[in-house]
Amino acid sequence: MKLSPARLSGTVAAIPSKSAAHRLFIAASLADRASSWTLPSSSVDIDTTLACMAALGADVQRDGARVGITPIRTAASQATIDCQESGSTLRFLLPVAAALGGRYDFLGRGRLPERPIADFLEVIEGLGARTTAHKLPLSIAGPLHGGTAALPGHVSSQYLTGLLLAAPLLDGALDIQLTTPLQSRPYIDLTLDVLRQFGIDVTTSDDHFHVDANARYQLPDRALAIEGDWSNACFFLAAGAISAPVTVTGLRLDSCQGDKAVLDILRRFGAEVRITAGGITVAPGDLTAQEISMKEIPDALPILAVVAAQAQGTTVFTDIERLRLKESDRIATTSALLEAMGVHTESDTSTMRVTGAPTLCGGATVDSAGDHRIAMAAAIAALNADAPITLTGAAAVSKSYPHFFEDYASLGGDTLGI
Repeated sequence: MKLSPARLSGTVAAIPSKSAAHRLFIAASLADRASSWTLPSSSVDIDTTLACMAALGADVQRDGARVGITPIRTAASQATIDCQESGSTLRFLLPVAAALGGRYDFLGRGRLPERPIADFLEVIEGLGARTTAHKLPLSIAGPLHGGTAALPGHVSSQYLTGLLLAAPLLDGALDIQLTTPLQSRPYIDLTLDVLRQFGIDVTTSDDHFHVDANARYQLPDRALAIEGDWSNACFFLAAGAISAPVTVTGLRLDSCQGDKAVLDILRRFGAEVRITAGGITVAPGDLTAQEISMKEIPDALPILAVVAAQAQGTTVFTDIERLRLKESDRIATTSALLEAMGVHTESDTSTMRVTGAPTLCGGATVDSAGDHRIAMAAAIAALNADAPITLTGAAAVSKSYPHFFEDYASLGGDTLGI
């Protein structure tokens, strides 16, 4: 795909939050009665979670933008759970599947089999699960029982979310004690919010989580909706900071999603941010380098690095260790994207530095490395290049935002070869 220099401007609607949809659809599949959801657009990851819940025994019906879910009444005794490339689906459903009591074969693709789960599986085994391996492909069998689990918090917040989602299915109370500091706390806040909506109270402290033995998923009487996705909206908000004013609608300012912090980070860079009833508008300003911790918002590194490439000075990103273990090694692939466009970067285990360049060099070929966030970041970087760039692997956006390039073009993006 060729991406030519352009100016994005106008209004775009946020897509449904992938993070919220995973959690809500799992909870709905375990609830006490059927539910109906509006899903105006989906993604490979969301579709994967729905397919896995259907394999476990839920009745999932799709009709255009409507998703109907009849919860699991009798779990499948055996099933293949193909998590594709979705780390959330895998880590959320390993303990849930074990708690359902059957024997399930878990598969994954791309880099997913390389992503860490061994220490998580040891914790699940301590609660009664039996596994055939500590990496994909593997089989897991239950049942899981209540008790106490000592869980590392620094590897992935998805470990904790998986255990919390499984807790209401257990025959006793579950106490989870974190043995290391928790990373990406906002994702746990999102999990706790979904559990509260389904009638499950979790007693929490900084490093301890407790779910009572009598907790059960109960669909609320009020209609539930999937909120807009801050993680993907960040790409167009960032475009506003380096291109021309862009407005994104459908985002909740009171969201638990951690990536809403990008709005304040863009302000710190020097972009103009306006919040009205019509949406959130970001417009260009005099951008200056910042020091930014990625501890709570690791997925935002590629697009914030693109903004840093247009800021005066050297931006320092800290707490980036876990980015080696995403759909790509995002430290390496983000650096490769920027270096290909003439931007100087330096990185070590925990820090990345990006020195702003007055002009981004076109003519480069950028490889997404199969990573949706690298593909989208490259598209935003191309806006201010001095010549078109070539993006290989653009189809990776289907993982989280299949119609990204259609929305990009609607705002004025210049693409060839979609």
